Amino acid sequence: MKINELSERGDVAAHNLSAPSHEAAKKYFCPMCDGVESDMPGTCPKCGMALERNPTFREPKKTMYTCPMHPQIEQDHPGNCPICGMTLEPKNVVAGTKEENAELRDMTRRFWIGAVLSLPVFILAMCHMLPSAPHWVQGDLSRWTQFALSTPVVLWCGWPFFQRGWQSIVNRSLNMFTLIAIGVGAAYFYSAVVMLLPQIFPPSFAAHGKIGVYFESAAIITVLVLLGQVLELRARSRTGSAIRVLLDLAPNTARLLRGGEERDVPLDVVQRGDHLRVRPGEKVPVDGRVIEGRTSIDESMITGEPMPVEKMAGDRVTGGTVNQTGSIVLEAERVGSETVLSQIVEMVAQAQRSRAPIQGLADKVASWFVPSVIAVAIITFILWALVGTEPRVAYAIVNAVAVLIIACPCALGLATPMSVMVGVGRGAQAGVLIKEAEAIELMEKVRTLVVDKTGTLTQGKPKVTTIITGDSTNENELLALAAAIEKNSEHPLARAIIDGALERGITIPTVTDFESATGGGVIGRVSNRRVVVGKPQFLHEHGVHEMHDFAIRAADWQAQGNGVVFVAIDGDAAGFIAVADPIKETTPAAIQHLHRLGIKIIMLTGDNERTARSVAQKLGIDEVEAGVEPQQKHERIRALRAQKNVVAMAGDGINDAPALAAAHVGIAMGTGTDVAMESAGITLVKGDLRGIEKAVRLSRAMMSNIRQNLFFAFIYNSLGVPIAAGVLYPFFGILLSPMIAGAAMSLSSVSVIANALRLRNVAL
Repeated sequence: MKINELSERGDVAAHNLSAPSHEAAKKYFCPMCDGVESDMPGTCPKCGMALERNPTFREPKKTMYTCPMHPQIEQDHPGNCPICGMTLEPKNVVAGTKEENAELRDMTRRFWIGAVLSLPVFILAMCHMLPSAPHWVQGDLSRWTQFALSTPVVLWCGWPFFQRGWQSIVNRSLNMFTLIAIGVGAAYFYSAVVMLLPQIFPPSFAAHGKIGVYFESAAIITVLVLLGQVLELRARSRTGSAIRVLLDLAPNTARLLRGGEERDVPLDVVQRGDHLRVRPGEKVPVDGRVIEGRTSIDESMITGEPMPVEKMAGDRVTGGTVNQTGSIVLEAERVGSETVLSQIVEMVAQAQRSRAPIQGLADKVASWFVPSVIAVAIITFILWALVGTEPRVAYAIVNAVAVLIIACPCALGLATPMSVMVGVGRGAQAGVLIKEAEAIELMEKVRTLVVDKTGTLTQGKPKVTTIITGDSTNENELLALAAAIEKNSEHPLARAIIDGALERGITIPTVTDFESATGGGVIGRVSNRRVVVGKPQFLHEHGVHEMHDFAIRAADWQAQGNGVVFVAIDGDAAGFIAVADPIKETTPAAIQHLHRLGIKIIMLTGDNERTARSVAQKLGIDEVEAGVEPQQKHERIRALRAQKNVVAMAGDGINDAPALAAAHVGIAMGTGTDVAMESAGITLVKGDLRGIEKAVRLSRAMMSNIRQNLFFAFIYNSLGVPIAAGVLYPFFGILLSPMIAGAAMSLSSVSVIANALRLRNVAL
């Protein structure tokens, strides 16, 4: 049968099954000659027939890049946003690939080279302020050394910022890079002119026979901005890793049933209506409906519920979940981008792209600060050129450049990074890992906290909570017999019962004559005693009566969200074992502390209503919604944000990833999945909700510290610019000496650094 015949009946996967990968298939093939494929139309070199289009060929998916600040900007290659200068990031990520971030590698190289060259420049510039500094530090050797070392830092390491600054001017969209380019450029080129043409400056600008230079300011600002870019690019590269982990949850192949045969085919050729076999231990390839077989499936990635769910003919299953026990055949209903997993991937990608970085604030400041500084510099030049002291042009140039230099954001560049670096270190000591600076910034404003139940409020692992026995059996005996039977069982609660016995130090006896009925219970002989474990109906069907008293007592435990397994010995009801996911010991106190901080707590869980209500009531949670799917969690977070709430989301599972990414602040439990931690801005190492209280306190301390630092920086700029422009000269004959400007700049930076270091001692 030829491939075109197979294609007509939909069997597109039959061709070239021996090829190493589906992606390797060419666009055209010869229907007569095996192995003849081509990327271009034409004729077969063997038989001369026209090449036909290959139905297994899939066009490679192009990666599109967009700006997180301006989503209307899209292009098919990496680059920078023409509006704000931010690095464009990919909109889609391909499974199984690790994108090579060339820009991160380039910026990292520029940063380290700049840091190595800038350190001696900074030391030489600061040494001249010491009373006992050697004479040569203030001499020409030191100044020419600074010139030589800072030149590659500014002109090569900082070249991307000049490009972005120029682009912002051309596009009439002034931003932080405009300010950086003007400030760094003014500081460097003014200093270079001082070194190369000192005779053009008035004698009054010399101090101790030398005119001040600003090489250290230009170099240090360049390195600081490079550091910020490296940190930002690293954070953005992690965005894709969360999506890749999600994509890798789906298997690469599916086992297709067609024409009485089974064979593995690439996942992307599976079509709606195909029949697929899923064996024990395999992942479900697509969303579909079970048409044959019974099994238990681990759906924790979707619901968060730790206990597997029994599935039989007619039940729906979700792609990416794990088949645990039986072999099933399913009919594909949703494939490709229609599956729940694909929708989760898209939600995570959209939510992560929508996050506005801290640079947005700096750009807003720059949008008015840059034009203001340029206007002041131009006015300064005009006024000095028209009515200034002779030589007028020299004074006009020097004072205009002085305005640009003093506006250079040196302390402003230190204000946020220093507080963030110290605060992040303090958080790490307290078990609060901060991945994104904007997360800790927004944590201060959080007034609504959304939490998942399983693994966040609870331990995320079913445990035996209570054992109720009759008069003839004790707890350990009942547990030992049940554990012996459950060792061979596929029941979702079996593992919890076995673990419960082992935790009590009980030796689990051997079972014989074991029988299992999926969805009902298990039977066996232990120490020559016939033991039946399962649901009341199953026990009744096997000759066990007088279950009424135990059933009534079990109803109370079931109302609290416990799963209950009944046990009968030699035909008599012996008792029952209750299994539940217990609340973490630290959770009640953490909820109380968060309420005291004025934070409203909402539980969104995929678990059933009864269990969710029980947990919420015990903990005093403000609102609870049960049976919530990942997409619904995501939509609920967006609805809360639309109500102008600053929302934090705490979770630990794959099903929480879209909501974690959509919240203003995503908080992952360190005991949870990698996907959750990649999607979140903050990770709590111990998986303890008390870490959220620490994060709030740290955020408030950090933001207060940053505001203090910004005050120091802006006061310096606000006072320095008019003085540099010569406002005081008509009244007092005072012009801003380059030496005083350098000292003021250093003092401002020292104040910012000293203030930031206070965060090391903040109480959490």
